[in-house]
Amino acid sequence: MAKRDYYDVLELKRGADDKEIKRAYRKLAKKFHPDMNPGDQQAEQKFKEITEAYNVLSDAEKKKLYDQYGFAAFEDGFGAGGTYAGGQYNYAGGQYNYAGRQGNYAGRQGNFTGGFGNDGVYREFHFSGADMDNIFGDLFGDMFHGHGTGSFSSRKGGGFEYDGYKHGGFGRKGADARADITISFEEAALGCEKVFRLQDEKGRISSIQVHIPAGIDEGQSVRLKGKGASGIGGESDGDLLLTVHIQPKPGYERKGNDVYVTVSIPYTTAALGGEVIVPTLTGKVACKIASGTQPGSKIRLRNKGIPSMKNPAQKGDEYIVIQIEVPKHLTEEERQRLMDYDRACRAHGHSGSAA
Repeated sequence: MAKRDYYDVLELKRGADDKEIKRAYRKLAKKFHPDMNPGDQQAEQKFKEITEAYNVLSDAEKKKLYDQYGFAAFEDGFGAGGTYAGGQYNYAGGQYNYAGRQGNYAGRQGNFTGGFGNDGVYREFHFSGADMDNIFGDLFGDMFHGHGTGSFSSRKGGGFEYDGYKHGGFGRKGADARADITISFEEAALGCEKVFRLQDEKGRISSIQVHIPAGIDEGQSVRLKGKGASGIGGESDGDLLLTVHIQPKPGYERKGNDVYVTVSIPYTTAALGGEVIVPTLTGKVACKIASGTQPGSKIRLRNKGIPSMKNPAQKGDEYIVIQIEVPKHLTEEERQRLMDYDRACRAHGHSGSAA
């Protein structure tokens, strides 16, 4: 198959500058990279083609030669500076090594080693250097940066096969995704199973059941394995981290694993003592009120608080915070009796009269 013009391969016009060339290569390499198109031979061939084009057009010397002489600039015996020995062509300018007509170009900082045997089969040849390392690092992130090794092989009859993405560090675990969820005070305290609708990077919507552990606190996360971005090159998918936000509950306050609940009781109950029904996270219970209980007093209910995430058998306590109900409307009889009580308190020198 005849080679296509390198500018056409990268969808560029002649005269494109370095930034345009690099931008075009990034776009096309990411689109046709074999890891993005597993099993697609056409995409793999396209990837090889655009990589070859980039290696020439991104190098000032090679680009100058190509612009002047086209593909002939890289054929055996072209120019005075080329030597051909052992089936390997080396350009005297020191900018690249070209392994035969059907081989590959190294980046300006790279180096290829290897050669053709007498049977016309190109034996394994490795590369090192920062040029391709950096461009793939820019495209695919840390899955490639720092892995400046890989391998190419060329088969008899022309062309080459790139397997560096399998052995040279191109695989990458999918990125973790993040989302926020809001649950009720009780759901956070006691745990629950929730169903959420999620949309992946391809726009597909699915429902997923999430276990919310008892005792989870504001801002903590639930990790869903394999529900993040898809992995590349056979690597595992990323995770989804759900950051939990808790709806406030009127009258309730959380402090660690303890819960503070505000309860209003009648003035007479506070003064005389008695029993009131108070709410807890697991239902209502009877609570004894000592006579003379003051506003702001706290009554401790052991093990009625929030379970520990590390050990659900361990629970915090619930504290009942007492408020005194002051009647807004009194009958004449109630008012008269309250005034009698006030006079009795004054007569006995009690402070804090009711009047």
